[in-house]
Amino acid sequence: MLTLPAAIVSVLFPFATLLTNPTWRKAQLLLVGTILTTVRCPVAAALRVMGRSDQDDYSRYHEVLNRAVWSSRGVARVLLVLLLQHLDRGDGPLVFGIDETLERRRGAKIRARGIYRDAVRSSRHQLVKASGLRCISLVWLGQVPWAGRHWALPVLTVLAPSSRYYQQQGRRHKKIADWARQMVMQLRRWLPHRPLVLVGDNGYAVLDLLHCCQSLRRPVTLIARLRLDAALYAPAPPRPSGQKGRSALKGPRRPSLKTLLDQADVVWINAEVSWYDGTTRIVELTSQTAVWYSSGKPPVLIRWVLVRDPEGTFDP
Repeated sequence: MLTLPAAIVSVLFPFATLLTNPTWRKAQLLLVGTILTTVRCPVAAALRVMGRSDQDDYSRYHEVLNRAVWSSRGVARVLLVLLLQHLDRGDGPLVFGIDETLERRRGAKIRARGIYRDAVRSSRHQLVKASGLRCISLVWLGQVPWAGRHWALPVLTVLAPSSRYYQQQGRRHKKIADWARQMVMQLRRWLPHRPLVLVGDNGYAVLDLLHCCQSLRRPVTLIARLRLDAALYAPAPPRPSGQKGRSALKGPRRPSLKTLLDQADVVWINAEVSWYDGTTRIVELTSQTAVWYSSGKPPVLIRWVLVRDPEGTFDP
């Protein structure tokens, strides 16, 4: 029987209530084996490094992931609570990142497998596709004291299959923005009193998702990359007394962000930002508020920030 140090047991104990005793014993061994091994196929490699590859119950450890009944959402909630308990300073809003990740898998028995763009190997001029499982990960961008920097710590991950998979199952396709909306609502239920900030790429600059974040009882701030040709409007004027019909949803159309790049009367502010290689860089930015609206969608009040490079090495 595996015996763990008391310091590790105290951290893992909150998860024990989510699994049955037999499954919990197997899960502890798989966890230790996964930490010790650096090989892919984590279950087989974990059992091999723990000296269980020749045991008769070898196949039963695979049942922890493919047959045992336990709530992955419950595990995610306990994990989030533990991370905040040990690493959160409690002096500001909690910042979360959201993005898709691709787990490369092949095999006829992997039903949710699809062909997706490989974000790591693809570039602006070359498209590389890979076969695997597409997941959406919600990560907490927390400050790790012993690392001296922020780490992206995954707390909740959901499987987001392709539209072809849903067609084969005879179900309606759920888009990435729909999954993100449910994840945001779940996160707000878990943290009802903390200010939350969600950061994503241009795939999450969706009106339905923005409207969901703003319509919550405790709104969630969403930061995403907006299209330069997005339809921006002035806020709707006050409803005149005695007006019949519905109220206006928006005001006059405003110039697009792409148009503002060439206007001479735009005031640009120099700002020093941290860059990818650990250095700092000077960029120019301007910002205003506007209403983002598209026909058939609810209008959303946003603050946009337009950034350009004085050296011209990257696009606005």
